[in-house]
Amino acid sequence: MPARTPDKGRCHAGGVSEPRRSLTAFAWLAVAAAVVTIALKTGAWMMTGSVGLLSDAAESVVNLVAAFVALVALRVAALPPDENHHFGHTKAEYFSAAIEGIMIFVAAVVIIFSAVERLLHPRPLENVGIGLVISSLATVVNGVVGVLLIRAGARYRSITLTADGKHLLTDVWTSIGVVVGVLAVALTGWLRLDPIVAIAVGINIVVTGWRLLARSVDGLMDHALGDEDHGRIVRVLDRLASDTVHFHALQTRESGHVRFVSVHVLVPGAWTVQRGHDLLEQVEEAIRAELGHVEVHTHLEPVEDPTAYEEITGQARLDAR
Repeated sequence: MPARTPDKGRCHAGGVSEPRRSLTAFAWLAVAAAVVTIALKTGAWMMTGSVGLLSDAAESVVNLVAAFVALVALRVAALPPDENHHFGHTKAEYFSAAIEGIMIFVAAVVIIFSAVERLLHPRPLENVGIGLVISSLATVVNGVVGVLLIRAGARYRSITLTADGKHLLTDVWTSIGVVVGVLAVALTGWLRLDPIVAIAVGINIVVTGWRLLARSVDGLMDHALGDEDHGRIVRVLDRLASDTVHFHALQTRESGHVRFVSVHVLVPGAWTVQRGHDLLEQVEEAIRAELGHVEVHTHLEPVEDPTAYEEITGQARLDAR
């Protein structure tokens, strides 16, 4: 027996697009930046003996691991849907952010442990001037690359690049704090200030790791789109609604860089299939035009059928929030 109402959805994820493929270039940039900064910061630590600079170098090792994880995640996320993954592989980016958060916690433990040991057994610093110059150069590299990654993450809606970029900028502020702390040690002669700065760096890294983990877990739980995007969808539907056309059961979710929107469209039962089809095309195209990269799924129902108004668990309100 034919179905009471036709389902209709449009999927536009078929294939690896050029913009998504280009994201691996940013991941390789992050790898290169991590290698350079590890070399520079390790050299600065070996020259000065500063545990603060050692903690800074340890965080750059985390950056390198995170960059390789991001590279793998971006390659997986760019794969097209297949018979086992009908909605694609975009959630791989959330795993990348989670792994980076865990690595940050590991780095923080190493940093704090080293700092406590130095706090109990302070040692004088050497070659502070040249060490700080080298560390400052590494900080500039991280700052430039971090800004580039955040901009790319915003442009391509990539949580992986955004997380990597924010981590690098956190590393920049960490490095600035370390440089100031080491300089203060050289000026004041208070040796315990160096490990105190390192402990502060470790705590700051823990906070960064927690934020990354929280965001990645939230993404894996199929979080609905934010208030701004929800409001934009509602305004589109309001423009298309009329005395004969109504909308309900709006549901949204975000998976990596892809957003999904589902909505039921109620029309008079006397409409032809062609007329309903044309309206659904109009609705889907209007939402895509408003949000950009989004997959829209619509469901056509007769307005006279009482069951068409039944509530769906988790549906969003159609009034702007």
